[in-house]
Amino acid sequence: MIERRDTGQRMSKNVKHNGVAYLCGQVGDGETVANKTRDCLARIEALLAKAGSSRDRILQAIIWLSDIKDFDEMNAVWDDWVPHDQAPTRACGEA
Repeated sequence: MIERRDTGQRMSKNVKHNGVAYLCGQVGDGETVANKTRDCLARIEALLAKAGSSRDRILQAIIWLSDIKDFDEMNAVWDDWVPHDQAPTRACGEA
């Protein structure tokens, strides 16, 4: 069974299939990379909640930074957000 949430003409923000939730990409708002990261992760958490899931069940994350020099600042927020011993697989690159 496929469940689609927040579906528009071009995409759904959240699709669940066989108990696995797939989320659309998120972009955070804020003045600093840390604030943008916190906002983005809050948006992800809201989508996970709508799917009946949570951050300790994330299987994979793909992170795109506009400038790779922001890697450490983003990671400082990410490391506080990801539950201890529950880190997903992850890729991070510059777009």
